[in-house]
Amino acid sequence: VQLVESGGGSVQAGGSLRLSCVASVYTYSRGCMGWFRQAPGKEREGVARIYATGGVALYDSSVKGRFTISRDNAKNTLYLQMNSLKAEDSAMYYCAAVEFGASCERPDDIPYWGQGTQVTVSS
Repeated sequence: VQLVESGGGSVQAGGSLRLSCVASVYTYSRGCMGWFRQAPGKEREGVARIYATGGVALYDSSVKGRFTISRDNAKNTLYLQMNSLKAEDSAMYYCAAVEFGASCERPDDIPYWGQGTQVTVSS
C-alpha cells in the first residue's frame, strides 16, 4: 500500500495550489479516498473525501466552495484543487485511503496514509 503526495508549497492568500496523490493500484481501487490536514498544535482534520462508487464528494464547511476533490481512475491519482487560499489553510496535507465499504470521514477510520505535503499560505 503506497500513497505519495505532491504539489504543496508556499502561496499568498487568495492564491491556488493543486495537490496530487498517486496510489498503488490495489489501494486506489478499493474505496473512499480523502484529504486531511494537520496544523501545528492541532488535531488532524478531514478536508474532503470522495467515494469510488458514484464519485460522491463531501467537504468540510471550512473549504466548501473553495476546494475541489477529484480522482483520475486512469492514473490512479487523487487531486485536491485549492483556490482562494487563506492563512488558516496552512497545514500539512495528507492523502488517505480505506478498504472498500469503509468510512473515510475521521482520522481514526484511516489505515493508509501518505507522507504528507506542506501547504503554507501567507497573508
